[in-house]
Amino acid sequence: MDGVLIDSEPLWKIAMEEAFHSVGCMITKKDFQKTVGLRIDEVITYWHQEVGWERLSVKDVENLIVQKMIALIEDNGVPLPGVIDTLEYLKSKNIKLGLGTSSYNVLIEAVLNTLGISSVFDVVHSAEDEEFGKPHPAVYLTVAQELGVSPSKCLVIEDSFNGIISALSARMTVVCIPEKTHTPDPKIEVANYQFATMSLMLNHMKKHV
Repeated sequence: MDGVLIDSEPLWKIAMEEAFHSVGCMITKKDFQKTVGLRIDEVITYWHQEVGWERLSVKDVENLIVQKMIALIEDNGVPLPGVIDTLEYLKSKNIKLGLGTSSYNVLIEAVLNTLGISSVFDVVHSAEDEEFGKPHPAVYLTVAQELGVSPSKCLVIEDSFNGIISALSARMTVVCIPEKTHTPDPKIEVANYQFATMSLMLNHMKKHV
C-alpha cells in the first residue's frame, strides 16, 4: 500500500519526525531510509534501541505517529500515477486483487477511503494481524490463502527491499516500483521486474499478458 497505491512515504517522514522530536529523539527524515518496509511498531522499537528516549513509551509514540498519519492521509492522500487505471484494468479482466501491507488496519481504512478504492480488493490484510511483519512472508501468504490462490500464481507489486524479500520468500513473482523519496537501493534488482511507475507496468501488461 504505502509507496505503491499512495505516495505516503513523505507523510510517514513528517509524522515520524514530529513524533520522535517531541520525545527528544532528534533523528531526521534521512535516517528513516534504514527502516523502510518495516511495520511501524518495529520502526519505533528500532529507534528506541538505537537512540532511546524517556517520558513516553514505545506504544505512546506509536499512537502519536498513527494519529498524525491518519490526519495527513485524509488531508493530502492521492493515488500514485497509474494506480486507478491499473486497478480498473485488472478488475475488468476478473483478476483477483489482494492488499497485503505492513500498515495498521486504521491506516488501511484511511487510505482506501481517501482514495475511493475500498470496494476494489477481494482481500485486505495487515501485518498487524501477523506475529511477524515484512520481510517475513506471512502477510502475503495469508492474502494468497484468503484469495484461494497458490502463492506461485501471485504477482506482488512492491516498492522496498524488505517488501521484495517478503514476497520472494512467499514464492511469489515481484514487480518493484521503487519509492521515489529514498536513495535507490541497488538490492531491489532482485525483483523479477522493475518499472518506474505503475502506468509503465500497466502498458507492459497490456502488451504481454
